[in-house]
Amino acid sequence: MKKKETKEEAVAFYLPTYKEIPSVGLYLDQTSKYINECLTDLPDVELTNSMISNYVKKHLIANPIKKQYGRDQIACLLFIALTKNALTLDDVAGLFELQKSRYSIEESYVFFAENFNEAYNDFENFKNNETEEKGLLKDVILNVVSNFRLRKKLSDTLKEK
Repeated sequence: MKKKETKEEAVAFYLPTYKEIPSVGLYLDQTSKYINECLTDLPDVELTNSMISNYVKKHLIANPIKKQYGRDQIACLLFIALTKNALTLDDVAGLFELQKSRYSIEESYVFFAENFNEAYNDFENFKNNETEEKGLLKDVILNVVSNFRLRKKLSDTLKEK
């Protein structure tokens, strides 16, 4: 019989900080494995090697250097993995362009990860009083987190029956 989870155990999830993302280049297999391990607790989130290659071909992320993906590319892939069910790839590309016009990838990822973690783990108290660009990103985060929480609760409920 499955142990009953406490409220804290049921929602505890954290994206890695920017500094926790490997700073050494990772090959394609290592990159997809790392991302999927980071997101293993979320329902139906997975990136395959071919998906990553397609994101490079579509110029959503920079080409790997000597077949290795760096921290910035991995941060972008984490964002794509989390938002691909809520946004079109054109929407993701548009958001990337908007963010790049004002912030570095590191700044954008730090904001995204901190706010995603806050929204996922404290959904009821998440606030949206930022600049227009950050407010837009928070709206995306709320949409994505709401979708994940709904699917997780539904999956857990169905498993219990």
